Amino acid sequence: MIRRYRQTKIVATLGPASGSPEMMRALFEAGVDMFRLNFSHGSHEAHARNVETARALEKEFDRPIALLADLQGPKLRLGNFTNGSVDLMEGQDFRFDLDSKLGDETRVELPHPEVIEAMQIGDEILLDDGKVRAEITGKDKNSLSAKIISGSKLSNHKGFNIPGIILPIPALTEKDKIDLEAAIGMGVDWIGQSFVQRPEDVLEAKKLIKGRAALLAKIEKPSAVESIDDIIEIVDGIMIARGDLGVEIPPERVPSVQKRLVRRVRHAGKPVIVATQMLESMVDNARPTRAEASDVATAVYDGADAVMLSAETAVGKYPVEAVSIMNRICESTEGDNAYRRIMNADHPKTETDSSDAITVAATHVAHDIQAAIIVNYTTTGSTTLRTVRQRPEVPILCLTQNIATARRLMLSFGVRTVHITDVNSFAETVDRAVAVVQEKGYAQKGDKIVLTAGVPFGVSGSTNVLRIAEVK
Repeated sequence: MIRRYRQTKIVATLGPASGSPEMMRALFEAGVDMFRLNFSHGSHEAHARNVETARALEKEFDRPIALLADLQGPKLRLGNFTNGSVDLMEGQDFRFDLDSKLGDETRVELPHPEVIEAMQIGDEILLDDGKVRAEITGKDKNSLSAKIISGSKLSNHKGFNIPGIILPIPALTEKDKIDLEAAIGMGVDWIGQSFVQRPEDVLEAKKLIKGRAALLAKIEKPSAVESIDDIIEIVDGIMIARGDLGVEIPPERVPSVQKRLVRRVRHAGKPVIVATQMLESMVDNARPTRAEASDVATAVYDGADAVMLSAETAVGKYPVEAVSIMNRICESTEGDNAYRRIMNADHPKTETDSSDAITVAATHVAHDIQAAIIVNYTTTGSTTLRTVRQRPEVPILCLTQNIATARRLMLSFGVRTVHITDVNSFAETVDRAVAVVQEKGYAQKGDKIVLTAGVPFGVSGSTNVLRIAEVK
């Protein structure tokens, strides 16, 4: 039986280093709660095999697993060079154009006419995650003239960013639309939308998903940060993708933006993932740097629902070790007295309806009577998300007859989910809750649990009962 002793969840990206049944099992046992399928790489067949493996692990361990299909999005990339790469000098002139010929030391293809049209003299273009910076000095219909400000090398097909400019490009490419349908057909629980710029972008994705999966917006553009409240209202969750975001905004702003976004999303009652370069050195090393450990801990102190590993588990040499150390960092941070003080100091304002009142009361009652766990019976997951928003100090057990709800909620802070199909009344729910918490080891004889549910039983949005039960 798998037992987690932390509230913060762990997301791991699958790839060549981790896409086997044996490695997925090892990662799950080490602490993974959600697997990320990166649709920028790999075939549909490979992703489908990983989905099958995850579902087999669910059955074996009797524990739902969340699956995220991360779409590539309209990633901006340069063309290729004759020799694969070029050496650059600070101050030299360089040209970006629409010509598909292989590039050299003086020019390269930039196959995005909308970028050429949008950029103005004096704007900057950041290449290869900001390693190369160039300032636009001139333009015409088919090209941009530039001066290299910093950086010494460019290689084939590198990505680029243009900070502060909203591009008139579709939020979902044709590849994204094909991948989205394939992923939903495989049975993933979450769709991750990349390079969101405005609320209209996520509205388009929402329409295509049609409720068949939850939508996670990846925040990696300054324009998305500026429109964050409108985006949060539409989507089901947020990922703070600090890679591109840290290129598009000054590095010194990233920590404060992270804290502000985590707080906004938490107060909205939706899950938020902090992602990118969390334990980056573990791609090659068996131990993280102290700075990386602090970075993971900071996300936990901020109140994130989940922290994510990318290259560390996708292509790294030590994927299981990366998950294990992240698990230990989360546990250690949550055990710090300062962490609980931070969580208790920032309870979000709740709406004035009965469901909010019940879930807030459940958190306070659980604290006052030193309950072992809070149990929600829910169909859609809304009751559990309301409870999560309060960041209770005890775990939250979600009992649901909807397997999709059980899987999606595995991303949320502190939630354990159990898919049940044999409960038909509130009285049965109480008995079943007591049995489940004993069976799963969440409570022992003599412990108290706090249970919320709704009457009429099974009606969505009707949470109006709070019950204290003792484990016999």
